[in-house]
Amino acid sequence: MSDADPAQLPDDPATDQRRERVRIETDRLRIEGVLTLARDGYRSRVSDVLNAAERDFITLTDVTVAPLDGGPIELHPFLSVARRHIVFAVSTEGPVE
Repeated sequence: MSDADPAQLPDDPATDQRRERVRIETDRLRIEGVLTLARDGYRSRVSDVLNAAERDFITLTDVTVAPLDGGPIELHPFLSVARRHIVFAVSTEGPVE
């Protein structure tokens, strides 16, 4: 039996993913959170996920939601945003550790 950490094994699906912090705005909200992307190739860019016609929702974790017109900020561990409501989206920094 190996003492290796299972999260570090090459066949672990988590090794094929990376996390990137993004900012999304809708007509009323500024939403910041972490988007899980493929490490390389297909769906490895934020634009790939946003343009995926078969995907109606974008799922984020560690989310902050702020109304654009002011008001209380909400924190959520998980949030799905309907793609059709997104006005713009941008990466706010490099990969999340």
